[in-house]
Amino acid sequence: MKKRASRRDILPLSKAGKLAPGLPTGEAFRPEWIDFQRGIRVGNLEPHERITQILKYRLEQLYGPGFITDRWGRGVYWQWICWLPRANRQAKPLSSSYNFGCAKLFIGLDREKRVFQFGLQVERGYLASPPTGNTLQKDWDWHRLVRGFRKGSVLEAELARLIRREGFVAELGDWERNAVFDADTYTGPAALAAAARRQPRGRWVGFQLYYPMPERELRSSGGYEVVGAIAAGFQEVVPAMNACMQVPLEPRERPPQLGL
Repeated sequence: MKKRASRRDILPLSKAGKLAPGLPTGEAFRPEWIDFQRGIRVGNLEPHERITQILKYRLEQLYGPGFITDRWGRGVYWQWICWLPRANRQAKPLSSSYNFGCAKLFIGLDREKRVFQFGLQVERGYLASPPTGNTLQKDWDWHRLVRGFRKGSVLEAELARLIRREGFVAELGDWERNAVFDADTYTGPAALAAAARRQPRGRWVGFQLYYPMPERELRSSGGYEVVGAIAAGFQEVVPAMNACMQVPLEPRERPPQLGL
Protein backbone atom coordinates (compact mmCIF):
# COMPACT_ATOMS: atom_id res chain seq x y z
CA MET A 1 0.00 0.00 0.00
CA LYS A 2 1.31 3.42 -0.90
CA LYS A 3 2.32 5.52 2.09
CA ARG A 4 0.01 8.48 2.63
CA ALA A 5 1.58 11.91 2.32
CA SER A 6 2.54 13.58 5.58
CA ARG A 7 2.38 17.28 6.39
CA ARG A 8 6.01 17.56 5.38
CA ASP A 9 5.12 16.20 1.94
CA ILE A 10 2.56 18.98 1.47
CA LEU A 11 5.19 21.66 1.89
CA PRO A 12 6.83 22.71 -1.38
CA LEU A 13 9.68 20.21 -1.75
CA SER A 14 9.02 18.86 -5.26
CA LYS A 15 11.75 19.12 -7.86
CA ALA A 16 11.19 19.38 -11.58
CA GLY A 17 12.36 16.41 -13.59
CA LYS A 18 12.86 15.57 -17.24
CA LEU A 19 9.27 15.52 -18.44
CA ALA A 20 7.85 15.84 -21.93
CA PRO A 21 7.79 19.46 -23.16
CA GLY A 22 4.35 20.92 -23.76
CA LEU A 23 2.56 18.68 -21.27
CA PRO A 24 0.89 20.52 -18.36
CA THR A 25 3.10 18.88 -15.75
CA GLY A 26 3.65 22.06 -13.71
CA GLU A 27 7.23 22.79 -14.70
CA ALA A 28 6.12 25.92 -16.57
CA PHE A 29 3.99 27.29 -13.72
CA ARG A 30 5.19 30.41 -11.92
CA PRO A 31 4.16 31.21 -8.32
CA GLU A 32 3.71 34.92 -9.11
CA TRP A 33 0.63 33.92 -11.10
CA ILE A 34 -1.04 33.51 -7.70
CA ASP A 35 -1.68 37.19 -7.04
CA PHE A 36 -3.31 38.29 -3.78
CA GLN A 37 -4.46 41.55 -5.36
CA ARG A 38 -5.90 40.34 -8.67
CA GLY A 39 -6.47 36.60 -8.29
CA ILE A 40 -5.15 33.41 -9.89
CA ARG A 41 -3.89 34.08 -13.39
CA VAL A 42 -5.22 31.80 -16.13
CA GLY A 43 -5.49 34.17 -19.09
CA ASN A 44 -2.79 35.13 -21.61
CA LEU A 45 -0.87 31.93 -20.89
CA GLU A 46 -0.06 28.86 -22.94
CA PRO A 47 -2.25 25.84 -22.11
CA HIS A 48 0.59 23.98 -20.37
CA GLU A 49 1.22 27.03 -18.15
CA ARG A 50 -2.34 27.29 -16.80
CA ILE A 51 -3.04 25.96 -13.33
CA THR A 52 -6.43 24.75 -14.59
CA GLN A 53 -4.78 22.43 -17.11
CA ILE A 54 -1.89 21.48 -14.84
CA LEU A 55 -4.00 20.25 -11.93
CA LYS A 56 -6.55 18.56 -14.17
CA TYR A 57 -3.68 16.71 -15.86
CA ARG A 58 -2.27 15.69 -12.48
CA LEU A 59 -5.62 14.46 -11.21
CA GLU A 60 -6.37 12.50 -14.36
CA GLN A 61 -2.93 10.91 -14.35
CA LEU A 62 -3.60 9.69 -10.82
CA TYR A 63 -7.32 8.86 -10.91
CA GLY A 64 -8.09 8.51 -14.60
CA PRO A 65 -9.94 10.80 -17.03
CA GLY A 66 -13.18 12.54 -16.27
CA PHE A 67 -12.59 15.69 -14.19
CA ILE A 68 -14.66 18.83 -14.70
CA THR A 69 -13.11 22.25 -14.11
CA ASP A 70 -15.21 25.12 -12.78
CA ARG A 71 -14.39 28.57 -11.45
CA TRP A 72 -15.53 31.84 -9.96
CA GLY A 73 -14.22 34.77 -11.94
CA ARG A 74 -13.73 35.89 -15.49
CA GLY A 75 -11.03 37.35 -17.68
CA VAL A 76 -7.33 36.91 -16.99
CA TYR A 77 -7.57 36.38 -13.22
CA TRP A 78 -9.95 33.98 -11.48
CA GLN A 79 -10.70 34.05 -7.76
CA TRP A 80 -11.49 30.39 -7.12
CA ILE A 81 -11.07 27.24 -9.21
CA CYS A 82 -12.30 23.69 -8.63
CA TRP A 83 -12.08 20.21 -10.11
CA LEU A 84 -14.73 17.52 -9.59
CA PRO A 85 -15.13 13.93 -10.81
CA ARG A 86 -17.62 13.68 -13.66
CA ALA A 87 -18.72 10.19 -12.58
CA ASN A 88 -19.95 11.45 -9.22
CA ARG A 89 -21.98 14.22 -10.87
CA GLN A 90 -23.48 11.89 -13.46
CA ALA A 91 -24.63 9.51 -10.70
CA LYS A 92 -26.99 12.12 -9.27
CA PRO A 93 -30.60 11.51 -10.35
CA LEU A 94 -31.73 15.11 -9.72
CA SER A 95 -28.58 17.20 -10.06
CA SER A 96 -26.48 15.67 -12.82
CA SER A 97 -26.62 18.80 -14.99
CA TYR A 98 -24.72 21.13 -12.65
CA ASN A 99 -21.81 21.17 -10.20
CA PHE A 100 -23.29 22.71 -7.05
CA GLY A 101 -24.27 19.38 -5.50
CA CYS A 102 -20.84 17.79 -5.87
CA ALA A 103 -17.84 17.60 -3.57
CA LYS A 104 -14.87 19.21 -5.28
CA LEU A 105 -11.17 19.94 -4.97
CA PHE A 106 -10.42 23.64 -4.99
CA ILE A 107 -7.80 26.37 -4.84
CA GLY A 108 -8.52 29.89 -3.64
CA LEU A 109 -7.18 32.97 -1.89
CA ASP A 110 -7.77 34.61 1.46
CA ARG A 111 -6.78 38.13 0.47
CA GLU A 112 -7.07 39.62 3.95
CA LYS A 113 -4.81 37.01 5.58
CA ARG A 114 -2.75 36.59 2.38
CA VAL A 115 -3.06 32.82 2.44
CA PHE A 116 -3.30 30.48 -0.54
CA GLN A 117 -5.78 27.66 0.14
CA PHE A 118 -6.19 24.23 -1.45
CA GLY A 119 -8.34 21.31 -0.44
CA LEU A 120 -11.95 20.07 -0.35
CA GLN A 121 -15.20 22.00 -0.72
CA VAL A 122 -18.81 20.80 -0.31
CA GLU A 123 -21.75 23.17 -0.76
CA ARG A 124 -25.16 23.21 0.89
CA GLY A 125 -26.56 26.01 -1.22
CA TYR A 126 -29.81 27.59 -0.08
CA LEU A 127 -32.57 25.99 1.98
CA ALA A 128 -35.07 28.76 1.30
CA SER A 129 -35.40 29.20 -2.45
CA PRO A 130 -33.87 32.47 -3.71
CA PRO A 131 -34.80 34.08 -7.02
CA THR A 132 -31.87 32.30 -8.69
CA GLY A 133 -32.75 28.81 -7.48
CA ASN A 134 -29.90 26.45 -6.50
CA THR A 135 -31.60 25.08 -3.40
CA LEU A 136 -30.33 21.98 -1.65
CA GLN A 137 -31.51 18.76 -3.32
CA LYS A 138 -31.79 15.26 -1.86
CA ASP A 139 -28.90 13.94 -3.96
CA TRP A 140 -26.32 16.59 -3.02
CA ASP A 141 -23.10 15.47 -1.33
CA TRP A 142 -23.82 17.87 1.53
CA HIS A 143 -26.09 15.27 3.14
CA ARG A 144 -23.29 12.69 3.36
CA LEU A 145 -20.95 15.34 4.71
CA VAL A 146 -23.29 16.30 7.54
CA ARG A 147 -24.06 12.66 8.36
CA GLY A 148 -20.31 12.19 8.73
CA PHE A 149 -20.11 14.79 11.50
CA ARG A 150 -20.41 12.11 14.19
CA LYS A 151 -18.19 9.94 16.33
CA GLY A 152 -16.96 6.75 14.76
CA SER A 153 -17.33 7.85 11.14
CA VAL A 154 -14.63 7.76 8.48
CA LEU A 155 -14.99 11.50 8.15
CA GLU A 156 -14.41 12.03 11.87
CA ALA A 157 -11.09 10.19 11.66
CA GLU A 158 -9.98 12.12 8.59
CA LEU A 159 -10.92 15.49 10.07
CA ALA A 160 -9.03 14.72 13.27
CA ARG A 161 -5.95 13.62 11.35
CA LEU A 162 -5.89 16.53 8.93
CA ILE A 163 -6.78 19.33 11.33
CA ARG A 164 -4.93 18.20 14.44
CA ARG A 165 -1.84 16.62 12.88
CA GLU A 166 -1.39 17.90 9.33
CA GLY A 167 -2.12 21.62 9.68
CA PHE A 168 -5.38 21.76 7.72
CA VAL A 169 -8.22 24.17 8.52
CA ALA A 170 -11.98 23.55 8.33
CA GLU A 171 -14.53 26.30 7.67
CA LEU A 172 -18.31 26.11 7.57
CA GLY A 173 -20.64 29.00 6.90
CA ASP A 174 -22.02 31.53 4.46
CA TRP A 175 -18.58 32.90 3.43
CA GLU A 176 -19.08 36.04 5.52
CA ARG A 177 -19.36 34.65 9.07
CA ASN A 178 -17.74 31.25 8.82
CA ALA A 179 -17.01 29.03 11.79
CA VAL A 180 -13.28 28.28 11.55
CA PHE A 181 -11.54 25.28 13.12
CA ASP A 182 -7.80 24.67 13.32
CA ALA A 183 -5.57 22.51 15.51
CA ASP A 184 -6.09 24.85 18.47
CA THR A 185 -9.87 25.18 18.24
CA TYR A 186 -11.18 21.92 16.75
CA THR A 187 -12.93 19.84 19.41
CA GLY A 188 -14.55 17.20 17.22
CA PRO A 189 -17.33 16.65 14.68
CA ALA A 190 -20.08 17.81 17.02
CA ALA A 191 -18.82 21.38 16.65
CA LEU A 192 -19.13 21.16 12.87
CA ALA A 193 -22.59 19.61 13.14
CA ALA A 194 -23.69 22.45 15.41
CA ALA A 195 -22.25 25.02 13.00
CA ALA A 196 -24.17 23.41 10.13
CA ARG A 197 -27.44 23.61 12.07
CA ARG A 198 -26.91 27.31 12.81
CA GLN A 199 -26.63 28.40 9.19
CA PRO A 200 -29.39 30.67 7.83
CA ARG A 201 -31.78 29.12 5.35
CA GLY A 202 -31.58 31.99 2.89
CA ARG A 203 -27.79 32.14 2.58
CA TRP A 204 -25.43 30.16 0.35
CA VAL A 205 -23.57 27.87 2.75
CA GLY A 206 -20.63 25.56 2.30
CA PHE A 207 -17.81 23.64 3.95
CA GLN A 208 -14.10 23.77 3.21
CA LEU A 209 -11.20 21.65 4.43
CA TYR A 210 -7.96 23.14 3.17
CA TYR A 211 -4.25 23.54 3.68
CA PRO A 212 -3.33 27.21 4.28
CA MET A 213 -0.08 28.20 2.54
CA PRO A 214 1.11 31.61 3.78
CA GLU A 215 2.31 34.14 1.24
CA ARG A 216 5.89 33.96 2.50
CA GLU A 217 5.96 30.20 1.86
CA LEU A 218 4.39 30.64 -1.56
CA ARG A 219 6.88 33.33 -2.59
CA SER A 220 9.88 31.31 -1.44
CA SER A 221 8.89 28.33 -3.59
CA GLY A 222 9.32 27.51 -7.24
CA GLY A 223 6.31 26.97 -9.46
CA TYR A 224 6.81 23.22 -9.73
CA GLU A 225 7.12 23.04 -5.94
CA VAL A 226 3.81 24.86 -5.51
CA VAL A 227 2.10 22.50 -7.96
CA GLY A 228 3.51 19.52 -6.06
CA ALA A 229 2.24 20.93 -2.77
CA ILE A 230 -1.27 21.41 -4.17
CA ALA A 231 -1.29 17.90 -5.63
CA ALA A 232 -0.17 16.41 -2.31
CA GLY A 233 -2.83 18.42 -0.47
CA PHE A 234 -5.50 17.12 -2.83
CA GLN A 235 -4.40 13.55 -2.16
CA GLU A 236 -4.64 14.19 1.56
CA VAL A 237 -8.30 15.26 1.42
CA VAL A 238 -9.50 12.60 -1.04
CA PRO A 239 -10.44 10.11 1.76
CA ALA A 240 -12.66 12.80 3.32
CA MET A 241 -14.03 13.65 -0.12
CA ASN A 242 -14.82 9.99 -0.77
CA ALA A 243 -16.84 9.89 2.45
CA CYS A 244 -19.13 12.51 0.89
CA MET A 245 -19.51 11.21 -2.67
CA GLN A 246 -21.72 8.64 -4.35
CA VAL A 247 -18.86 7.53 -6.60
CA PRO A 248 -15.51 7.56 -4.78
CA LEU A 249 -12.18 8.33 -6.38
CA GLU A 250 -9.86 5.36 -6.74
CA PRO A 251 -6.22 5.72 -7.83
CA ARG A 252 -5.17 4.05 -11.04
CA GLU A 253 -3.28 0.81 -10.53
CA ARG A 254 0.06 2.26 -11.64
CA PRO A 255 -0.17 6.06 -11.78
CA PRO A 256 2.78 7.97 -13.25
CA GLN A 257 5.18 9.62 -10.82
CA LEU A 258 4.92 13.38 -11.31
CA GLY A 259 6.03 14.67 -7.94
CA LEU A 260 2.71 13.80 -6.28
